[in-house]
Amino acid sequence: MIVIAVLVAVIVTSLRIAQEYQRGVIFRLGRFAGVRGPGLYWVLPFGIERSVTVDIRIRTISAESQETITRDSVTIKVNAVLWYKIVDSEKSVIAVSDVGGAVYQLALTSLRNIIGQHDLDEVLQNRDKINSLLRESIATTTTAWGVELERFEMKDVELPEAMQQVMAMQAEAIREKRARLIKAEAELEASLKLSQACEQMAGNPAALELRRMQMVSEVGAENNSTILVMMPSDFVTLSKSLTDYFHERAKGR
Repeated sequence: MIVIAVLVAVIVTSLRIAQEYQRGVIFRLGRFAGVRGPGLYWVLPFGIERSVTVDIRIRTISAESQETITRDSVTIKVNAVLWYKIVDSEKSVIAVSDVGGAVYQLALTSLRNIIGQHDLDEVLQNRDKINSLLRESIATTTTAWGVELERFEMKDVELPEAMQQVMAMQAEAIREKRARLIKAEAELEASLKLSQACEQMAGNPAALELRRMQMVSEVGAENNSTILVMMPSDFVTLSKSLTDYFHERAKGR
C-alpha cells in the first residue's frame, strides 16, 4: 500500500496543466525535449524533466517619455507603445534569457535611432512612416527570439516650450499668407466680373438705367438719411460744356 501511495503521489506531482494561452517547454536532463500543451501533460519526476511555462498572448510595452534628439538637433520626448507576442516558445526560452526585457530595451534603442535619423518636421508629419521603420527595425531582430511584432506606435511627441512658440508663430504666418492669397484671388475674380458687367451694360443702355434704379431702391430700403442723386454721364458732360461756354463769354466782356 505504501508503494502504491508513493507511486500515486509521484504521478500526481508530475502532472502539469497549461492554459489555452500557455505552452510548456520541456527540458530533459538539461536538453530541450519538446513543447507541450495546452491542457494536461506529464513530466518525468525527480528532476529528470523540467517544464518552463510560456505565455503566448499579446503583450503590451509602454515606453513613456523617452528623451531623444532629432537629426536637426532638437530635443524631444516621445511616448510609444509596443505590442508583441511569442510565436515560437522554444526560441523565446532558449535564445534569450528575459524575452520581455530584451524586447523592451530593443524598442527603446530602435526608437532613439530612428528618431535621430529624421528631422523634427518629418517626425511630426510622417508618423506612419516612422512607425513603419520602427516595426521593421525591431522585427528583424525579434524573429530570432521567437517573437512576432504586432504594432509599434508613437503616442505623443513633447516639444520644448520655446519650440512650441516658434512653431505657433510659423503656423500663424502661414495662415496669414493663405488669407492674403485668398483675398487677392477674390479681388482678381471680382475685377474680372466687373469688367464683364461693364462690357455687357455698355452695349445696352437700358441695363445701366435699371442698375441705377436698383441702387436707389437698395439705398432707400436702409432707412437712413443718405440722399443719392443719379444723373446720366451725358448730362454731366453737357453741364460742363455749358459752364465752360459761359466762362469764356464772361472773359470776353
